[in-house]
Amino acid sequence: MDGGFTHVDENGNARMVDVGGKSPSRRTAVASGLISMSAECFAMVAEGRAKKGDVLGVAQVAGIMATKRTGDLIPLCHPLCLTKSAVEFVLRPGESRIEARCTVECEGKTGVEMEALTGAAAALLTIYDMCKAADRRMVISELRLLEKRGGKSGEFRFEAGADD
Repeated sequence: MDGGFTHVDENGNARMVDVGGKSPSRRTAVASGLISMSAECFAMVAEGRAKKGDVLGVAQVAGIMATKRTGDLIPLCHPLCLTKSAVEFVLRPGESRIEARCTVECEGKTGVEMEALTGAAAALLTIYDMCKAADRRMVISELRLLEKRGGKSGEFRFEAGADD
């Protein structure tokens, strides 16, 4: 890691990175995050008893939609033509937590890390929105890039406790 910031020019001004000279390649990123909630709220979601309907189904669609709009939400992010966007959930009943995992792919000149992170975040925020009447103390945490493949910088895999 070179430690430089690519979205700032030599004068400290914000800029969108010029990817015009790059060759397209297959890009993949996976991101995840967690939402913790009360045991009662978790049971409602897991059993499909939430008053607002299918929480995980709606959150899944929200996450996918967010990946497609990332360039509109993150100021210096390039708009991308995604070839895959998927959101999956892992229920952790013993912890009353739900993990949202978003996988995004494209054939392009820039990576899809921000799209994967945005998709996971939107899915978790949607769970919060749909469940806030039952539990306003929910906590969203551990939003992170788990892995990325493709592009000049190659592969990355998140390893807990590893120093980059």
